[in-house]
Amino acid sequence: MRILGVDPGTRYCGYGVIDTDGRESTIVDYGVIHSRDSCLATRLRAIFEGLCEVVERTRPDVASVEGAFFGKNVRTALKIGEGRGAALVGAVRYGAKVVEYSPAQVKKSVVGTGRAHKEQVQKMVAMLLNLDADSLAEDAADALALALCHAHRLSDLQ
Repeated sequence: MRILGVDPGTRYCGYGVIDTDGRESTIVDYGVIHSRDSCLATRLRAIFEGLCEVVERTRPDVASVEGAFFGKNVRTALKIGEGRGAALVGAVRYGAKVVEYSPAQVKKSVVGTGRAHKEQVQKMVAMLLNLDADSLAEDAADALALALCHAHRLSDLQ
């Protein structure tokens, strides 16, 4: 199964694609879509188009996306929600199924605790996929963690 992990944002959107058989996962592609334009609509279009390109090139079976969460800052939550919307539409445009996981579920699946710090997630993702943790962008690491989380869920079902 090919899994696309997406860490949505409105300026930086991490993505990571892995292949898994439920026991082992191998990396296909990963990176960060950057959009620094001052206009939110333009940034959302860049995220949408960037993810469409990734999906079209890699053809994932499923997209694992961070679920909506509610923080103290309503403005930030709304912007993240807008980024999620662009990411969700980009992911399903070519027929990929979408699943959502909370940040705590992802951290617990990859690190073993739902309260793991970003650096811990980054290092564990790098170790699991044989990558250099120091050169792995935080947003890409989070996206790969989302893909690994779904892969781990699949192995739990087998």
